[in-house]
Amino acid sequence: MILEAQNYISGFLIVIGAAFALVAAIGVIRLPDIYSRMHAASKAGTVGSGAMLIALAVVSDDPATTLRALAAVAFVMLTAPVSAHLLAKAAYAVGYKLWSKSVLDEMPKNQSTGRKQSP
Repeated sequence: MILEAQNYISGFLIVIGAAFALVAAIGVIRLPDIYSRMHAASKAGTVGSGAMLIALAVVSDDPATTLRALAAVAFVMLTAPVSAHLLAKAAYAVGYKLWSKSVLDEMPKNQSTGRKQSP
């Protein structure tokens, strides 16, 4: 009975994770600028990989594999948003333009270089 429940739970998590990974892939292909693409890849990709790693932890009989899967979830959840933020900031500093229909650019011109803005 417990094995059957583990299989159903892990199958459900795999399907959810694959759906989020698909959304991330479609977002990378369809969104208009580098910032939107990075957002889709980091958010949906993180949730998708996290769900699939949790499915591995649920179905695994080995405690070492379960611990590694949960450690990987924690690592991905902590590092993916930070790295996406730093990549977006670097892209802005280099001069990648926002999409032409973007409504607002909240970054002051000199913030990306680290210099103070003159009044």
